[in-house]
Amino acid sequence: MKVSQEFSKYAREYPKFNQIQEEVAKKLITSLTPTGHFACKPKKILDLGCGSGAVYNLIDWELEKFIGVDFSHKMLELHPKAANVSCILGDFNDTALFESLLKEDFDYIVSASALQWAEDLEEVFKNIARFDLPFSLAIFTSGTFAAINKTAKIDPITPSKEKVIELAKQYLPADIEVVNYSLEFESVRDMFRYIKKSGVSAGRNVLDYKQTKKLMDEYPLNYLEFEVVYINSFSKA
Repeated sequence: MKVSQEFSKYAREYPKFNQIQEEVAKKLITSLTPTGHFACKPKKILDLGCGSGAVYNLIDWELEKFIGVDFSHKMLELHPKAANVSCILGDFNDTALFESLLKEDFDYIVSASALQWAEDLEEVFKNIARFDLPFSLAIFTSGTFAAINKTAKIDPITPSKEKVIELAKQYLPADIEVVNYSLEFESVRDMFRYIKKSGVSAGRNVLDYKQTKKLMDEYPLNYLEFEVVYINSFSKA
């Protein structure tokens, strides 16, 4: 297992609320190239948690088929449309959804910044294994916003790094890498606005105004922490 760290200043690029998610998608795309974890560029891709198209927008080669699944119809409305693109509204833990997808013909599975919201990640991994296909997955862990959770004394909403790795090793033959990102801000107010707008908190609002103000006053860092587990099927010859 490889552990990496990356650091990025966010302050003057403030309009880009999905910067970390974009970095994650870019890293996953490198796994879909001949220099990554695949012998050739895949033509038929299943994207679990496709959102508004972060992965699809980075693909610069011709595809035969791209199916994106997401549980947000608003996100799917924003996803690029084409004759070879299908967007499906569905939940990762819907057995019927996976039974339907297993009937499709794919050569690669990808998931960027989405599976941490699965209600049962173990079941999702079991279903991914059933495809018997190469894959590239990126999952945010409880190391994301760790200092915020500790300062506010609240429980993380994403699974721990240890749990994700344990399940991956149990069900998916894969190379695993943990990457820690830090995103620096000019002010705590900008930082908390990012949390609200970026989607990485899943829209959770567990603190009232007084508690939020107290957290902003006591937060000890000028950056946010993000931790992502990358799970790539073993490199192909």
